[in-house]
Amino acid sequence: MLHCGLRPGPAWAAPTSSLLRVGHARARALAQRVCPVQSLMLAKAKECWEQENEEREAEKSRYLAERIPTLQTRGLSLSALQDLCRELHAKVEVVDEERYDIEAKCLHNTREIKDLKLKVMDLRGKFKRPPLRRVRVSADAMLRALLGSKHKVSMDLRANLKSVKKEDTEKERPVEVGDWRKNVEAMSGMEGRKKMFDAAKSPTSQ
Repeated sequence: MLHCGLRPGPAWAAPTSSLLRVGHARARALAQRVCPVQSLMLAKAKECWEQENEEREAEKSRYLAERIPTLQTRGLSLSALQDLCRELHAKVEVVDEERYDIEAKCLHNTREIKDLKLKVMDLRGKFKRPPLRRVRVSADAMLRALLGSKHKVSMDLRANLKSVKKEDTEKERPVEVGDWRKNVEAMSGMEGRKKMFDAAKSPTSQ
């Protein structure tokens, strides 16, 4: 009998391997579904990017054609060429001045934006919420604020209240002051204990 050198695995090895195979199969199926979608998205993005580049180049060429017309230098004399060069130099100087002004405005705006950001940060740190005061507002004032000053409404909430007089229910009663020694002597001994027992027993019996 030949031995291949492989030992039989435990009883739980077979189900785990089958589960792994099922998981790999599901992952492959999911990848097969997702990959075509991703490839289509990438193709669409590439197409849009190329179209944007073409439109940008067309806009650039159109702008240059408007700003820079084609020069016809054939058949021109020396003086005509010199005049043309002077005209082109003048246009270049005008464009440079405009560019310089635009750059200066941009720098000024960026500096103002930075300063405003710093001021906002300072205000956030220094700002403190003011303490709110309680204001007592009557019902008439609230109705005036809601309905307007034209409507005159008086709302007296105390008119419907009943006036109740406080009567003295407790009257002064004369307090008899006796000798405390007699009470102590009466409660001491067997008779006093019997009285205390009868007094404690009487409410329970009722």
